[in-house]
Amino acid sequence: MTVTATSVDRSDQLTPRPTPGARGLALLRRLVPAAVSALSGVLLYVSFPPRTLWWLALPAFAGFGWVLRGRAWKAALGLGYLFGLGFLLPLLVWTGVEVGPGPWLALVAVEAIFVALVGVGVAAVSRLPAWPVWAAALWIAGEAVRARVPFRGFPWGKIAFGQADGVFLPLAAVGGTPVLGFAVVLCGFGLYEAGRLAVEGRRTRELRRGAAAAALLSVAVPVVGAVAARTLVSDKAEHGSVTVALIQGNVPRAGLDFASQRQAVLDHHVKETLRLAADIKAGKVAKPAFVLWPENSSDVDPYADAGAAAVIDEASKAVGVPISVGGVVERDGKLLNEQILWDPVKGPTSTYDKRQIQPFGEYLPLRGLVGAINKNWTGMVRQDFSRGTKPGVFDIDGTKVGLATCYEAAFDWDVRDTVTRGAQMISVPSNNATFDRSEMTYQQLAMSRIRAVEHSRTVTVPVTSGVSAIIMPDGTITQKTGMFVPAYLVQKVPLRTSRTPATELGILPEIALVLAAAGGVGWAIGSGLRRRRAGDA
Repeated sequence: MTVTATSVDRSDQLTPRPTPGARGLALLRRLVPAAVSALSGVLLYVSFPPRTLWWLALPAFAGFGWVLRGRAWKAALGLGYLFGLGFLLPLLVWTGVEVGPGPWLALVAVEAIFVALVGVGVAAVSRLPAWPVWAAALWIAGEAVRARVPFRGFPWGKIAFGQADGVFLPLAAVGGTPVLGFAVVLCGFGLYEAGRLAVEGRRTRELRRGAAAAALLSVAVPVVGAVAARTLVSDKAEHGSVTVALIQGNVPRAGLDFASQRQAVLDHHVKETLRLAADIKAGKVAKPAFVLWPENSSDVDPYADAGAAAVIDEASKAVGVPISVGGVVERDGKLLNEQILWDPVKGPTSTYDKRQIQPFGEYLPLRGLVGAINKNWTGMVRQDFSRGTKPGVFDIDGTKVGLATCYEAAFDWDVRDTVTRGAQMISVPSNNATFDRSEMTYQQLAMSRIRAVEHSRTVTVPVTSGVSAIIMPDGTITQKTGMFVPAYLVQKVPLRTSRTPATELGILPEIALVLAAAGGVGWAIGSGLRRRRAGDA
């Protein structure tokens, strides 16, 4: 009889299988950071207008710092993406008001990639000394990239734009949106690090004084800097004052069907201007030096349509002063979003063509691909607008008014170069009718408040359907309208000529922070390589 030896694999008996409780605990350990990251993003969204809960940005970044610290790059990428989704999905929901969820979801999916990459960088620098500094610089570097690519960028959602009511606001005058945003993010990460070190000290009964001092300084320096920067904020006139009037004509209905209501929108703005003229004549309001109409107040080309030109001329003559009219015009085969200075005697004189036109709104990138996905989307933008090439500054009887049309208010350079070219006040003519009663108009209004402080200029915001407003150089709103109501605003506002450090420095603070971010990542990579070599040895 032959006996055959049989090999039996008992490895499954030797290796203990995880119990259901252990598996649940492991799953929980993975889910908790993911949930915290997404909820921290939502918390950041809640800190933005129309709410005045600016301070929620600090715990939002504290939570983000907690989930990222010490993570591997793959985990950090996913957690960063979840933070981006939690923040941007609700913040940008207005982009789908008239066109459906497709473009909104696509925009958020792309923009959240930038946040995910920032998350990888934050995780990489989180072991460095004074890591909140490098991490905050990385966030601003991410914003700098988002503001430029793709399709010339989309800066919406900059941290600075959520701080119009916050204690950090004066820092906008120091270094613009990059410095203001950096201070907020630094303070948030610093709060987490200070709390982490305090817990660690209680557990080990040892306090690392250098690390603790760096964490506390990360919180204290932004606050102290903001208090010190208040000396740069003023609403005093430096070059006299001027009385201005803003017209909000309203629209017959919200939506994208401009073709069917262009003449009605123009008539609404003429009617409200005639009402202003009657009230001036009756002594109810002061006569302004000029009148500001919003973007798209005359989508009927007054150069090509004699009737449109006639009613604009009627309004200008009735009020007796120049009107800045937001028109859509065609010139030399180009479609232009144009501000036209219409004089009651001379008619149209100066013009400004919008330079930062909105992708998928005023022009359609990748038209063939978009049409293949949904032909209705290409029908909404039948002809692309062309870009203007020169900054807009109207000289209206000696008052220099800088122009940043609607979407341009989100771009640092488009506002700054009006001031460097002599603007004593700024106007942001806008059309928010396509976004119904969403938060978009409040988010954009907050941007204009930041710009007022950043450059120490009065900012006026005439909008077709609301909210129109007058903003002092210290960021205070002195008058505003409701939404979807015809109204006018008249007020004497200060003219200023001095330049803030932010105006003078321009892009330099942003460059410095991008370089700091690159230096932090380089340091982290070098440290990791040295540790790996030491381990191999």
